[in-house]
Amino acid sequence: MNFDINIMEIFKSSFTLAILAIASIIFVTFAIERWLYFRKIKIDIVAFAEALRGLLEIKNFDEAVKVCDKTPGPVSAIARAAILNRARPKNQIEDLVSAVRIEVRLKIENYLGILGTLGNTAPFIGLFGTVVGIIKAFHDLALSGSGGPSVVAAGISEALVATAGGLAVAIPSVMCYNYFLRQVKNLSIAMEATQKRISVYLE
Repeated sequence: MNFDINIMEIFKSSFTLAILAIASIIFVTFAIERWLYFRKIKIDIVAFAEALRGLLEIKNFDEAVKVCDKTPGPVSAIARAAILNRARPKNQIEDLVSAVRIEVRLKIENYLGILGTLGNTAPFIGLFGTVVGIIKAFHDLALSGSGGPSVVAAGISEALVATAGGLAVAIPSVMCYNYFLRQVKNLSIAMEATQKRISVYLE
């Protein structure tokens, strides 16, 4: 019970822990937002491509566009752009679809920079709090003039909480950042493959 009370006292007296608490809230918020987003746009890409192939082979372009409209995510946006601009020259279709790929990539990469920044900076914020805590511990020892190593040890143990807090924020942030980057890479590959498929189907 005393341990919990000490943690609360350290939290109240350390501005770095307050910063890390805010950082943890930001991390949880954007991690959940990205997870929900990628879950929302997840589709069966093979089944989607096969459905479009069947419609495009019989030149039912209107129905193919409706399938794209009903399917969420960047892959369907790529297919839709190619189908709607099918009457244009091939090089123009490729340029227009590439432009759409750039736009949707910005959407799927939203907030990933925040997670990456938290993963990189949180350990340094925690380390800064530890350094400040150690300086304070030695300053208190100098003022007291007595107490020996126990006074310094108590101050340092409290200071190290900031380092632990920084790592507690950084480790899950980096893990989520890498996971979402993998999702972005997979979607980018799927968009490129879909672009090539639709190009062949339209020909």
